[in-house]
Amino acid sequence: MASAPSKLYADDVNLVVVLLDTNPFFWSSSSLSFSQSLSHVLAFFNAILTLNQLNQVVVIATGYNSCDYIFDSASDLNRSYENGRMPVMSSSLLQKLEEFLIKDEQLSKEEPDGRIKSSLFSGSLSMALCHIQRVFRSGALHPHPRILCLQGSPDGPEQYVAIMNAIFSAQRSEVPIDSCYIGAQNSAFLQQASYITGGVHHKPQNLDGLFQYLMTIFATDLHSRSFIHLPKPVGVDFRASCFCHKNTIDMGYICCVCLSIFCKQHKKCSTCGGCAGQKKRGQMCDCRLEILHLSP
Repeated sequence: MASAPSKLYADDVNLVVVLLDTNPFFWSSSSLSFSQSLSHVLAFFNAILTLNQLNQVVVIATGYNSCDYIFDSASDLNRSYENGRMPVMSSSLLQKLEEFLIKDEQLSKEEPDGRIKSSLFSGSLSMALCHIQRVFRSGALHPHPRILCLQGSPDGPEQYVAIMNAIFSAQRSEVPIDSCYIGAQNSAFLQQASYITGGVHHKPQNLDGLFQYLMTIFATDLHSRSFIHLPKPVGVDFRASCFCHKNTIDMGYICCVCLSIFCKQHKKCSTCGGCAGQKKRGQMCDCRLEILHLSP
C-alpha cells in the first residue's frame, strides 16, 4: 500500500512512537531494573510533551510473545497539568503496562525451551508503522513522525525477514527509526534500521544516566538534527539471517531470483522453488545460488 500524502505541522511538532522492551528474561539479568528504567522513560515522555503542546507520544510494549499499545497522548483523556509543572502521565499507562506484562507472562509459559530470549520486535515495529499511516490519513495536518526503539533483548534471527520488510517500509514512508540499545551486546537489527531510515543509533555506556542520553540525543526534533552534531555509529553490522536455519551468518549464498539467503549451497531454492538449469513458468531466468559476503 502506498504511503499517504504528507501535510506536516511546523518543524518542531513531533509524533514519537516508542517501542518499549518489556522482556522479563532481559530485565531479570540487567544491571538496571525495569522499575528504574521506567522512571527514566516516563520523565522522557513528559519532556517530549512539554517541548510542544502539539507533540504526541505513543507507547507500544514489546514483550517476549506479544506486543500492544499501552499509551497514546492524543486520545488519553486524563492528560493534565498540575501546578504549572510537567504534564502528568496518565495512570492508565502503568495499569495497561501491568496488564500487558501479566498477559505476556502467561503466553511465555506455553513456549518450548530452547528459543532465543528475544522480544517480538518485528510485531511492535509493524504496529508503529500502521499507527503512523493512520495518523497520515486522519486529517489535513499531522506532526513529523519518528520511531524510537528502547531495546535490550538480543536479536531474534527468525524475525529477520519481517523486520527488514518493516525497515524498508519505514524508509519509503520517510519515517526515521531511532534506536537506544541498553543490552550487553549491540543489536545488528537496530543498527541497520537506524542506518537505512536515517535515524540515530546509540548504545549508552552508563545506564544510570539513561534519562540524560534520551534527552540529549533522542529528544531532538527532526528539523534541529540538520544543525546539531548527534552521535554517529562507528560501524554498522550488516550481517543477515539465513532463510534455512534462521542463524546469523557472515557469508552465505543468495538466490538471484528472489534474493533469499542461505548458509549452505542448495540445488533448489526453498523460497521460490527455482533450480539451476531448469526454467519454470513465470521465471525469466534460471535460479542460481551465488556467494554473498555479509561481514561489515
